[in-house]
Order: sequence, then C-alpha cells, then structure tokens
Amino acid sequence: MLSASDLAGRLAQDAEAVCRHYLSAGRRAGNYWLVGDVANNTGRSLYVHLIGPRAGRWTDAATGQFGDLLDLVRETCGLVDFRDVAEEARHFLSLPQPEPMSSRKSGAGDGQPVERPAAERARRLFRMTQPLAGTLADGYLRERGILRASTHPALRFHPSCYYRDLVTGRATSYPALIAAVTDPEGQITGVHRTWLEPDGAGKAKLDDPRRALGGLLGNGVRFRFPVDAPVPVLAAGEGLETMLSLSHVMPGMPMAAALTANHLAAFRFPPGCMRIYIAADADAAGRHGIEGLSRRAQECGVLPLALSPELGDFNEDLRWLGPDRLTASLRAQLTPEDAMAYLPA
Repeated sequence: MLSASDLAGRLAQDAEAVCRHYLSAGRRAGNYWLVGDVANNTGRSLYVHLIGPRAGRWTDAATGQFGDLLDLVRETCGLVDFRDVAEEARHFLSLPQPEPMSSRKSGAGDGQPVERPAAERARRLFRMTQPLAGTLADGYLRERGILRASTHPALRFHPSCYYRDLVTGRATSYPALIAAVTDPEGQITGVHRTWLEPDGAGKAKLDDPRRALGGLLGNGVRFRFPVDAPVPVLAAGEGLETMLSLSHVMPGMPMAAALTANHLAAFRFPPGCMRIYIAADADAAGRHGIEGLSRRAQECGVLPLALSPELGDFNEDLRWLGPDRLTASLRAQLTPEDAMAYLPA
C-alpha cells in the first residue's frame, strides 16, 4: 500500500492536472496555479507550485493554510478520514484500490470533476460530534472565562478528531472543539476545529491546532441568531473566543465569528441589518478586517461601529479585567439604545 508521501509524490508528478480537476475555478500563471481558496472560489490568494522541487506544494496567502496535493484533495473534497483521502487520490491516479470502493457520484472516472462539496463533509463531521456540556472542550472554554458556551448549538465536541501534520504527513487524532459555520439562511457550510490536549491542558501542542473545513467566505459561526427573523443589530469579529467573550456579557445580542480577518471583511449581512458592531484583534490583520467590513456596510446602508478591547483582545479583557470591567467598557462604546437593550442594568 502506498504511503501518504508516496501518494502526494504521485500527484505532484502532474500537479497541473490535479489543479484543473480539483481547482477548476483557477488558472495557470507561469509556474503556478492560482485560485481563490481550497473551496474552489475564484481569486488569486491560493497558489500551487506546478514544476520544480516544490511541485505540488501550495499556500493560501489569505488564511495561512499550506500543504501538499494530498492535503489539497482533502480540503477541496471536504474529507475527514485519511482512508477517504487516500481512496480519492488513488481514484484520480487510476491506482488499484486496497478494498472495494464505496459508491461514487456519477461522473467519476470519465474525466469529469467529482462533485464532493466541502460543505457536505463538514456537515458529516458535525453530525459525528456530541453536545458540548461537561466535555473537555467545555472545560477548555471555561478556563478562558467563557462559562455558558454549552448553550450555543453551534458548538459541539468530538472526542477523537482526525488530524494530519502537513509537514510530516503523520496522521493522528485529538479531542476537538467543533464549531459550525453557517450561511445567512442557517445552513452549515463548514466547520472550525480546535484540537485539544487529551489531559485538558489547553490547545493541542501542534503547529496549527486550529483549522477550518468547508465554505467560510461570507459565512460565520453564529450565536443567538433568530430563526427566520430580521437581525437589526449584531456584532461580528474574527475569533471564536473573542465573540464568545462578548456574548458572555451581552447574551442577547446576535453575534458571528468569521474566523479570519479576510473572511470578516467579506461577512454577509443578515436581513434587516441596520447596525453592525465590528470586533477585531488589535493587530494589522484585524484592522484590515474592520476596514473592509466597514466599507461594505456603508455601501449597503448599514452603520458600522467598531468595538475595541482594552488589552489584546476581548477574551483577555474578560479573563484579566473581569466581566464587570468588560461590561463597563462596552457600555461606553454601544449606542445608548443598544446598551440598554443588551447590557445588564
């Protein structure tokens, strides 16, 4: 049986054919294949080396994701288990399968792209999770001052979530906090995974203990969003813990975590939105997210208002300054009517 590195090497021998098959929205530019992201959106932020010693290696400059072509197959097809990734790679390479293959969608094997939306794989992973309350992930968030995370349906726990090291190719598993990414209609388009140490000592000691799967662009992890109703006021920001910290002291306000600054800038406004509070980390990427979303909000007739932490981010404010100090700081930044509606008296 071929190893992961062997499969990646076979794919790299014809990297352009792999890109044309799995990243059909992209195009060749010199020695690179350019596309928007692993979800096969148009754009130029993800580039794949097509020739030379780095053939098959890819990087998404917007998200920091990188890997080889086996990783690309996993992400574009939304696969979770390494067995499924290897099966897909063998199918593309027309290699013998080690065991009978499960049924595939029509078009596979006749030169047509395999229709395997990442969102479907993300939904499958989410279905494999369990409620958050009392789990290792719940304990991780409680250590960070977030005490009511289990009340959010978007957050779940997976006791043994697949993880593959993008450098060594080694596959293993860790417990993980799983967050559902949804679109404005509430449909799951992706998931965000935070791998944790099994002994409860925080995030797993990995190079990248947080990864997203599926469609993030324009979407987010949503908290307290009403179903089939206008959302006149909401808060949006980058990280899960940032927005959960704000939700801890403003439990009635709808909130969304876009997960990166670039995705924050592209966040889609819900129906009826009149004001959006934009919370971002105090760094250059965070400022980029605020500026991009603010411009789009103004173009759409939505009033953008920035929320600034006193320390590095709102989770630091919650943990080190306390909920009362965080509440007081937010009261000074919200409009009077929103402060009255969403903050404790």
